Amino acid sequence: MNYKIVVLPGDGIGPEVMREGTQVLMQAAKLYGFGVELEEGIVGGASIDAHRKPLTDSVLKLAKDSDGVLLGAMGGPKWDGLDYSIRPERALLALRQELGLFANLRPVKLFSALASASTLKREVVEGTDLLVVRELTGGIYFGQPKGVTKLPDGTERGVNTEVYTTPEIERVARVAFEAARKRRGKVTSVDKANVLEATELWRKVVTRVHKEGGYEGVQLDHMLVDNCAMQLIRDPKQFDVMVTTNMFGDILSDEAAMLTGSIGMLPSASLGGKVGMYEPVHGSAPDITGQDKANPLATILTVSMMLRHSFNQIAAAEWIERAVEAVLNSGYRTLDIQEKDCLPVGCKEMGRLVREKIEAMKG
Repeated sequence: MNYKIVVLPGDGIGPEVMREGTQVLMQAAKLYGFGVELEEGIVGGASIDAHRKPLTDSVLKLAKDSDGVLLGAMGGPKWDGLDYSIRPERALLALRQELGLFANLRPVKLFSALASASTLKREVVEGTDLLVVRELTGGIYFGQPKGVTKLPDGTERGVNTEVYTTPEIERVARVAFEAARKRRGKVTSVDKANVLEATELWRKVVTRVHKEGGYEGVQLDHMLVDNCAMQLIRDPKQFDVMVTTNMFGDILSDEAAMLTGSIGMLPSASLGGKVGMYEPVHGSAPDITGQDKANPLATILTVSMMLRHSFNQIAAAEWIERAVEAVLNSGYRTLDIQEKDCLPVGCKEMGRLVREKIEAMKG
């Protein structure tokens, strides 16, 4: 089997962590007997600098013609003054929309070796293993009308519209229920149904899909978003699969990220269309760019998600995940997860250690 993968490193630390991720990918291909063809393109700020737009038609075509997309973080202070319509992050939204990626999967799993790196007490956070399923192409980020207009009295008004349709809710709900079937069988649907009509519809549709879709073996609970934000800190182990809207999912998944000790540990997958897109959750971190201080583990785990969800290379995915855990258990840490008595390493060395561990475990 041969897979064509488009690599879009992005900005800031993106190229550094992507380099380690693709080396792990190529190693896995060699060890597990499948072919990988990598083709690189530029997006985000790098594309703005080169082409005056965050996403070119040629790169979009590359992505559409691929078997999977590996995407790095985008943006940085250099481009903050640009109009919203052409900022680096617009490339991410456009890729999701053009590829039909309506479900973002963000696993939040705490490696035991990092329990003391979390800002929460070990007894609260240890054992956390949840999956956030975030709707990606609807909601307030895409709803119309939107924009800033000047009023007759000289003041301005900003408008964004929260919009959801029944089919948009149905399809992401099914993704969540199917995921729960393969995990611990519990879905928590998060909304603000007490004050927002759009999420009143959300709750109604999710309930119907659960009842009529043959998901009797999956438990469904509903939770208001403000309570959910509190519960993630109070008792994160109560959650298995969480499904929610675009904006709520954006916020809650970043909050959940900190349960693991660092946002630099978290991968994600955007699914729904023919081509899946995979990206680490962390940002471009311009303050440490080029200093070999970035944590590549989120990108390496993102590669594992691609192998699992797009290519069904389960054995390779599991070995990568075990190798990451083994390296952490051995006491190696990048700057963001550094702890007392642990061994500090840079981005390149952490990537090398994971590859070395994969080789040793596979052998």
